[in-house]
Amino acid sequence: MVTMAQRIEQLRSERGLSRPALSAALGFPRMAVEKFETGRQTPTQDQQEKLASFFGVSVLYLRGENNDRVRMDDWMDGAFLDQPSPAPEAPRRAKPAPAAPAGEGTMFDAFLTSKKFQESLRGAVLEVLRSPEGQELLAKAVRREMTKGKRD
Repeated sequence: MVTMAQRIEQLRSERGLSRPALSAALGFPRMAVEKFETGRQTPTQDQQEKLASFFGVSVLYLRGENNDRVRMDDWMDGAFLDQPSPAPEAPRRAKPAPAAPAGEGTMFDAFLTSKKFQESLRGAVLEVLRSPEGQELLAKAVRREMTKGKRD
């Protein structure tokens, strides 16, 4: 099994970066990447996410938990299923548009189902939820649900 230290070194080498250059690019302390690659220190969850995002891989791949660079295995995996949305009712005189052949969607459908988009959306959602505003929204939602439960 590949270790996280080996994956970080492999990904850094693929980009042709030095350890200090990668540390600087990610805003880590100068010797951080060296410590990660030698196994003297394990990156925090936040650092793992920054590394994975920088290299365009999943955190699971970075950790050596799988060999698929983009597989996510989390709650966002099923968020964008290839299901057609109900079409709005067409005017009575208008001819309906020809249906797309089976298995083919629009360019927008392809965009929504792409792993890169899903990863970007997941990152943005997590970033917002970690912000003070996101924490406030979560707290309000929890309070609302708790209040609703008491009323029922």
